[in-house]
Amino acid sequence: MLKMNVPDMTCGHCAGMVTKAVQSVDAGARIDIDLKAQTVSVETSADASKVAQALDAAGYPAQAV
Repeated sequence: MLKMNVPDMTCGHCAGMVTKAVQSVDAGARIDIDLKAQTVSVETSADASKVAQALDAAGYPAQAV
């Protein structure tokens, strides 16, 4: 399970973009977004660095929590 802080994620649209970015790396990933805490938890078999790169490319740089 990956848990990442995504400080630029502030609304539903942002959450959708973050979801799409994660799914571009692992279409079957289980994603839990907490907008208030600005965190995303991802259950995936993909490499954490690949997920972080996808988020960064989508405009949502993330840091591991």
